[in-house]
Amino acid sequence: MKNLSVGAIVLVFFLICQLPYSYCQSQLEGKEQLKSKISSIANANGFNGVIQIRLGSLEIYKKAFGYSDFENRVSLKENDQFVIGSVSKQVTAVLVMREYEKGNIDLDDKINKYLPELKQGWASKVTVHHLLTHTHGIKALGKELEFEPGSKFQYSQLGYSLLARITEKVSGDSFLELSTTLFSELGMRSTVHPDNKPYKGLVKGYEISNNGKFDLAKNSLANYAAAGSFISNTEDLCIWNTALHTGNIVSDKTLKLMATRYATRDHPIFDKVEYGYGLLFKEGESMMEIGALGYAPGFVSACYYYPKKGMSLVVLGNRVRSLDDFKKTFKVHTELMELLKSESIIE
Repeated sequence: MKNLSVGAIVLVFFLICQLPYSYCQSQLEGKEQLKSKISSIANANGFNGVIQIRLGSLEIYKKAFGYSDFENRVSLKENDQFVIGSVSKQVTAVLVMREYEKGNIDLDDKINKYLPELKQGWASKVTVHHLLTHTHGIKALGKELEFEPGSKFQYSQLGYSLLARITEKVSGDSFLELSTTLFSELGMRSTVHPDNKPYKGLVKGYEISNNGKFDLAKNSLANYAAAGSFISNTEDLCIWNTALHTGNIVSDKTLKLMATRYATRDHPIFDKVEYGYGLLFKEGESMMEIGALGYAPGFVSACYYYPKKGMSLVVLGNRVRSLDDFKKTFKVHTELMELLKSESIIE
């Protein structure tokens, strides 16, 4: 800088010192814009629930909308609990894969090896892999298969209930005990098996009726726990996403098995999706957006992870509308998912 004047040198240093501030200011403005977009989507669609977005350990957005109890006008709190529906299947798949890692389960084994009490002929045809991927063809325990195992996809709650029974057989512990231990290891203090009562923070779920009013759903926990009845909150599911996708629950090799495309489904919301083990994604998007949606009577959920950004999106709602059109039911969830996939502000 020997040929520069003192004034020029001062100006150069001034500009250099301003760069970090300008960059930080730009990032701050970008985050505020993102928050505004998220709130606009929620408010425009009358969303009732909690939305949380985390970037690693950094909180990007967390907000509760509406009521946990409409009859008594009790406002939702950010850490309230919800029934998470089919997001539960991720938990079950992880518990199966942890037994796989211990050598207690072979994914290609026929399920009668683990459940010899099943006397149906199909128990010697259906494998653990078939149950994980909804390609088993079991409609009911007392009926014949709907199709040859592995030949088709048919979404099944029963299949995941059978997976829970298999984990119990090979581990010697109940499914409640296995899941409770897992949640404790991860510090997920608000996540419980539905039989693990009491859970004082569970909000009420509501569904729109034929007369256009929202009625209290009384069967929100009617599904198999392993398939759709775990209880959690947004904070815990963000912990779950980060732990699962950074190799802190299962190994990277096992996670790759879980996130592999095994079947394609005509989906009521996404048109076509690809299925792994408890995880789903659009064609070719497993490294862009991966997770699951969940429905239980009175509750609609989304739990997604964005691997390239290390970002989690969790949307838990307790007011369900438009059950005749799930694209409308999950409109807030899917609009937020599209926003995060396209958003370049947060890098």
